[in-house]
Amino acid sequence: MSDVTILVAGVVVLLITAAFFWRCLPRDGKLYRFADTEWEPYVGVAFCSGIALAFTMILSSVINLYGT
Repeated sequence: MSDVTILVAGVVVLLITAAFFWRCLPRDGKLYRFADTEWEPYVGVAFCSGIALAFTMILSSVINLYGT
């Protein structure tokens, strides 16, 4: 994959993760659907992993683009 493709993919992963996080925020005094369930810690790990993956892809591609 080229560096530009990885950069774009990182931005897309970041936007998708941010959109899902925004969707899971409490609204109208209601908790999100995974609150107080067995899935709650996994959802938190998924958000953290998505953000970490996106920033790693973005930083890696930017370093490669400016390093060459």
